[in-house]
Amino acid sequence: MALHTLNSLTKWSSDSGSDPFEKTSDALKLAFNYAWEDVHDDGHWYGELKTNATITAEYVMLYQALGLENSLKRDREALCQWLLSDQNLDGSWGIAPGYPGDVSTTTEAYLALKILGISTKIPKMQLACSFVKSVGGVAKVRIFTRIYLAMFGLFPWKAVPELTAELILMPSWAPINIYSLSSWARSTVIPLLIISHHQPVYELPNGQSVENNFLDELWCNSTDKLVPYTEPILDTLKTDKVALIFTIIDKVIYQMGGLRYYPLRGYARRQCVKWILEHQEVAGDWAGIFPPMHVGLLALRLEGFSMTDSCIARGIEAVERFAWQDKESGKRVQACLSPVWDTVLMSIGLCDAGLSGNDTHLVKAIDWIKRHQLLGLDGDWMIYQPKISPGGFSFEYHNTWYPDVDDTAAAILAFLKQDPTSASSNHVIKAVEWALGMQNKDGGWAAFDYENNKLFLNRIPFSDMDSLLDPSTADVTGRILEAFGLLRNVSGKVKVPEELLKRIDLACHRGVKYLASTQERNGTWYGRWGSNYIYGTSNAVCGLVYYIDSNPEVQLLIKPAIKWLKLVQNTDGGFGEVLDTYKDPTLAGHGKSTASQTAWGTMALLAYLPPDDEAVRQSIAYLLASQTKKRGSGATWPETEYTGTGFPNHFYLGYSYYPHYFPMMALGRYLQKLEK
Repeated sequence: MALHTLNSLTKWSSDSGSDPFEKTSDALKLAFNYAWEDVHDDGHWYGELKTNATITAEYVMLYQALGLENSLKRDREALCQWLLSDQNLDGSWGIAPGYPGDVSTTTEAYLALKILGISTKIPKMQLACSFVKSVGGVAKVRIFTRIYLAMFGLFPWKAVPELTAELILMPSWAPINIYSLSSWARSTVIPLLIISHHQPVYELPNGQSVENNFLDELWCNSTDKLVPYTEPILDTLKTDKVALIFTIIDKVIYQMGGLRYYPLRGYARRQCVKWILEHQEVAGDWAGIFPPMHVGLLALRLEGFSMTDSCIARGIEAVERFAWQDKESGKRVQACLSPVWDTVLMSIGLCDAGLSGNDTHLVKAIDWIKRHQLLGLDGDWMIYQPKISPGGFSFEYHNTWYPDVDDTAAAILAFLKQDPTSASSNHVIKAVEWALGMQNKDGGWAAFDYENNKLFLNRIPFSDMDSLLDPSTADVTGRILEAFGLLRNVSGKVKVPEELLKRIDLACHRGVKYLASTQERNGTWYGRWGSNYIYGTSNAVCGLVYYIDSNPEVQLLIKPAIKWLKLVQNTDGGFGEVLDTYKDPTLAGHGKSTASQTAWGTMALLAYLPPDDEAVRQSIAYLLASQTKKRGSGATWPETEYTGTGFPNHFYLGYSYYPHYFPMMALGRYLQKLEK
């Protein structure tokens, strides 16, 4: 444990001097106090996971479809309050704060408000209507939005891709099957197979109709709603042969009535229902994310389950747990809940900042994390890796089917930092063994799946978000290398099975090669799950630094990354990167400084540079100066920007605690370097 352990952690009343050690220690005391005010009685943290208006709008649509009008009436004011507060000045809704308007997001938010009884004549609704029409109207919405609109007769089902239930029958060895899709796509698509079969049309406040005019004011031409969802075949022939094949298949299936009347359809539907029921958590959740819960409930209702059946009742209870409500902003619905992720990263932050491993708060947090290790034999990962033992961690309270590699790596780090002797513990060994088994053939690690990399599937007409797959990523691989590197370091003092260490060494050698193969020309790494190149580069460098002495290639990888970080560091000492870098990589590393991104950049610098390096000093100075959000005896860092990534270019996340525990990590690691 580091020598800078902070003793008086509950109150802070000293004046900051000019000494960097003292100023940083004082900032960490404030951060500790802030964390203590938020911790739950059982020792865990859980912050709001912010996202755009679509999830809350789809919650309204779900309740309208289920006939839960009384629930909508009860929460009408709170839901409207949040939706309207999230609207841009031009009347649109964007996919992240400060982001330009998005036609799909705006259409869904407008529909939700109209369902909730907001008049279309008020200025905010008029502005929204004008925006949608200015960008082409409802005809321009994404496929998912088309499906949601079709369920209310607002878009023709004929203008939505056919999803045949027989997909569930394809064996796992087939080139295309449900397990070829990522965990999030799979758990959403299977209920959609049922919905696509039934093609329901639910009632709206103006009635029920397959040609409902409830949203006609958002169409540029409401008399022609049969809008193609694919490019013309001749155009596709010239530009994308794979997409052409899928388009032809789609058109053939359409001509065959979506195979609805074929002999296997009944059996396929029953298999879909069986899969949905098997994958529902005892608590009612599906896959820990909102979309599968939304369509899962609708699919089961369409297949004859009643509102009082356990699967439906538990599902609705789970949906309500995703809601976040306060007086300031009203009620909104999260895409996901992040308690394990938040608790693991907060624990790492506290350890890095010098909190004693025996501190009551930290011990309770670590014990809470241990209780959420997934040791059962449930899990879709077993389809392609049936021989590895369970031991991973998921992101949420209830998600036994989909542990993820990133959470598992972070949990290993938290365990080892809190108690290095835990390297030989059962929970660490099991987590390591599971993570080893999830390494892909290219040497990298993905988030949830093994060898989920058939990128051609993103060319099917249904996929207009390029997010059907879960291939290896540099950011997840970097965190695994960091976890395994720390374990290797402490193994000299703690007895770890020699055979396991050999497997770790081999896996890390392959992991380094993967990072070498994915490094960009400017020295960066792409950040799949955080924005963007700053995040990917930070994770990669923090992992690679453990292998400098054993692998001469590592120096050659780290040096250009550090050079790039210094090049893009802002004049205020911080780091920032706009979400537009996912569209335009030339913007990499450019953007207003934020606390979380500055912390990522700082940690990468500290992994390789001395604490008196000017770039390090400037980034630390930025973090010290920007800790301005005070509450009680504590303080944190304000941040309105979204720096988390769900689906690049389409769906972003604002983690409430990112601007807290990541700066704690950076400042703590700075103190550790000062002491050396």
